[in-house]
Amino acid sequence: MLVTQSLHQLPTASGSMQTRVYRPDSEGCFPAIIFYSEIFQETAPISRMACMLAGHGFVVLVPEIFHELNPPGTVLGYDDSGKDKGNSDKLSKPLEAHDDDTQALVDFIRAQLWSRGRIGAMGVCIGGHLAFRAALNPDIAAAFCLYATDIHSGAIPSAPGNDSLSRCRDIRAELMMIWGKQDPHVPSEGRRLIQQRLEQCQTLYSWQELNAQHAFMRDGDPRYDPALALQMYQQALALFQRRLN
Repeated sequence: MLVTQSLHQLPTASGSMQTRVYRPDSEGCFPAIIFYSEIFQETAPISRMACMLAGHGFVVLVPEIFHELNPPGTVLGYDDSGKDKGNSDKLSKPLEAHDDDTQALVDFIRAQLWSRGRIGAMGVCIGGHLAFRAALNPDIAAAFCLYATDIHSGAIPSAPGNDSLSRCRDIRAELMMIWGKQDPHVPSEGRRLIQQRLEQCQTLYSWQELNAQHAFMRDGDPRYDPALALQMYQQALALFQRRLN
C-alpha cells in the first residue's frame, strides 16, 4: 500500500502533543498502532519504521513523547548532545504523564472515521517501555516491545507502586518482548527480573533474546542488523494482524 502522512496537535493533560499519522492511501477503516520513538523523538529511522508498518494496512501514530519539554517538531541528533538532552527529558517526565498521552492518542483514534477500533502499541528503546506501559490501557490489544529500557531499573519517575514492573498484573494485552543479548542497557539480570514478574502475573506474552546490540532496528546505525530487523517487522505485523484485525 502507498502511505500518506498528516500532522496533528492532540490535546493532553500537559499540553498539545504533536503527532504524525501515517495511514494507507486508500479508503476504508484500519486498525491503529501507536508507535513510540526513542529518546530522540521522530528521527528519519523512526519515520521509516512507521511508514513500513502503515504500508501493511495500519494507521500508525508517532507522538512526540517529550512534547512538554521541547518545542513542537523537535528532533534530537544521534550524538552526545542529543543523547544528553534525551536522557534528561526521560528522567524529567513521569510515567503518569505518558499514561495521559496514551489516553489522548486512544481518544483521537476512536474519534476518526478511518478507525476500525482495534489499537496496538509498538516502540524501541524508551519507546519499547512506553509500548509496554501502554498495555496497561484497556484499549490496547497488543504491544510489541523492542529492547525496552528502564522497566527493570525503575529509573523513570512515577508515584510509589506505579512503576511499570509493579503494574504488570494490570496488563491485559498480548505482549511480545524482544531483547538483544549484547545490549548493555538491559543486562541479563534485568531481563530475568522482568520475565520473572511476567510469569508471576501470568501475563500473556512471548519472549525472544537475540544475538543483537541495542538499537539493532535503527538503519544507518553501526549496530543495525538488517536481517534481524526484517524478522522483527514480520513478527510485529503477524501479531498486529492477528490481534487487531
